[in-house]
Amino acid sequence: MKLFNFWRSSSSWRVRIALAHKQISYEYVPVGLSAGIHRQPEHLSRNPTATVPVLEVEENGQKVELSQSVAIVEYLEETFPKLPLFPKSATERAHVRALAEIINSGIQPFQNLQTLNYVKDVLKADQKVWAAYWIEKGMIELEKYASAKAGTHLFGNSFTWADCCLVPQMYGARRFGADTDKFPLLTRIEKHLLTLDAVHSSRPDAQIDAQPA
Repeated sequence: MKLFNFWRSSSSWRVRIALAHKQISYEYVPVGLSAGIHRQPEHLSRNPTATVPVLEVEENGQKVELSQSVAIVEYLEETFPKLPLFPKSATERAHVRALAEIINSGIQPFQNLQTLNYVKDVLKADQKVWAAYWIEKGMIELEKYASAKAGTHLFGNSFTWADCCLVPQMYGARRFGADTDKFPLLTRIEKHLLTLDAVHSSRPDAQIDAQPA
């Protein structure tokens, strides 16, 4: 199993956390987004959308390449059911998915590389101001949504897919200068999550392609 990813990519980090939580071994393959490697033919053959992560697996003796963090994690849940990332109840699973999608669909797209380049090059606006505004707005909404069922984790006291999404997004919030004091619940949960081995070992600065700050 190979994971083609980038050290600072939040979508890549989510999958690294999920793999570490499930104790699944894999080969880490860097894809240099900053250097434009994701737009080269070799990576485009893996994923025509020129994004990371891509998980390479084997099925019936054939190489299969899976893209998009949500799809990858659903694959992992189906093929490696031990140490699950979703609750047993259908309604609880839906709640965890909703928490994750507030981040995946409602926040992260505003800070991805393509969006930020468009803001800078076409709109001639400040990337960090743009990203910080939308991140703060989305995280405040996430805090409200999570408050009803949060515990030590985003959903009660169990580690879920929502937690895999939260940690990278909090990292992104600080990177773009968002005011994390505006979401104290998420900050408290993040502090606990960062003590977990699966999260700590997956952090960006621990990866082989990490760059100095």
